[in-house]
Amino acid sequence: MAKGIAAAPAWPRADPGAARSGAGSRLRWAGGWLLGAADTVRRLLAFSLITLGVAATRYRSASALIRPLVFQHVATAGLRLLPITAVIAAAMGWAIVGQTVALLTQVGVQGLIGVAMVTAVVRELGPLATAMLVLLRVGVPTVVQLGTARALGEVEALEALGIDPVLFLVVPRVLGMTVAVFALTAYLVVGALVAGYCFAFLQDVPLTPGDYFRQLALALTWQDFLLLGLKSVSFGLVIALATCFQGLSRALELREVAQITGVAVVASLLGCVALDALFIVLYLLL
Repeated sequence: MAKGIAAAPAWPRADPGAARSGAGSRLRWAGGWLLGAADTVRRLLAFSLITLGVAATRYRSASALIRPLVFQHVATAGLRLLPITAVIAAAMGWAIVGQTVALLTQVGVQGLIGVAMVTAVVRELGPLATAMLVLLRVGVPTVVQLGTARALGEVEALEALGIDPVLFLVVPRVLGMTVAVFALTAYLVVGALVAGYCFAFLQDVPLTPGDYFRQLALALTWQDFLLLGLKSVSFGLVIALATCFQGLSRALELREVAQITGVAVVASLLGCVALDALFIVLYLLL
């Protein structure tokens, strides 16, 4: 090598064994995560079957005790969320419905307004927005309440008194959240469609209310009403069962309540997304 020219530093050689070890650890982590997820799904399904079985077999005999609790949870998950649902419906109507109607009118395809509104609001955004609202405003407090009760030994105290915790703590919440998601979805969809036309009217869109609602009526089919009801009920069941399961599935300490709350939110979101994908396939098949 010529004088005055320093030798370039050699790049460190990759260790094949270390690379294989890193890849193996990642595979082991992925495999462990998949096995843990599969076990959680299995236990959640078992918990769901137990809850539905208790509701079907013991609700009538304990209706005097359970019915007031169901009404209480319907009020908590439904009636108390009506104001914020109205705000979300107005925002959705302005941001999506009103602007879409104005845009379709500008490009001369007013005949697609009904189809666009049914596809965007009735089939997708309405049920999903309602499910996320109930999850954040009702599902998260449910995990915290049940997890705290489990950590403080209140669940074991109910069992010692001969009271079934599933019947007393889970069934009313599942029924209440399911009914609330179903009712709030209808409320939000109707509110968004009406608010959307009001905002389009303020933008001087040349579309009469009769034409607008006639297009909506022509675009709606009986499958839309059926699948909208099934989707909203399914979302309510998934959120209620996932949050109750995470709160009661195992013995907890108070410091673990925050962790299981995050797990319940993620599980509910994944369940709703998976159900939404399934319903998209059903819409395409029908």
